[in-house]
Amino acid sequence: MKLYITRDQAKGLLGKIKFELKARVELTSEEAGLVKKYQVENEILLKKEIKIPFTGAGIPMSLTIGSLMAGQTFTGSDIAEILEFEKNVKFSCEAFKAYLEIMRRFGGQEVIEYK
Repeated sequence: MKLYITRDQAKGLLGKIKFELKARVELTSEEAGLVKKYQVENEILLKKEIKIPFTGAGIPMSLTIGSLMAGQTFTGSDIAEILEFEKNVKFSCEAFKAYLEIMRRFGGQEVIEYK
């Protein structure tokens, strides 16, 4: 799995700068086959409200396996907001990686020894 992140900016209304983060994962054929086999496109990797610094406002954020595969865009009014989106996307990709590993090895028995 590869994560592609694109950062961009544009002028919004009244000349204010708007920041944009695009995130998309590219899967190997094996990983795409696992997602299809287990039908996990709608599996939620992250659902939270992102607090905007200094404002107290919050933005709902939801990432699914399918939305990361298709590509998802986040828009914000400041860099701190975009950095928070990016941090959460990377966290979600770690969770997705764990899902793929479990799907890859699913079945059989695992022995865990505690000392």
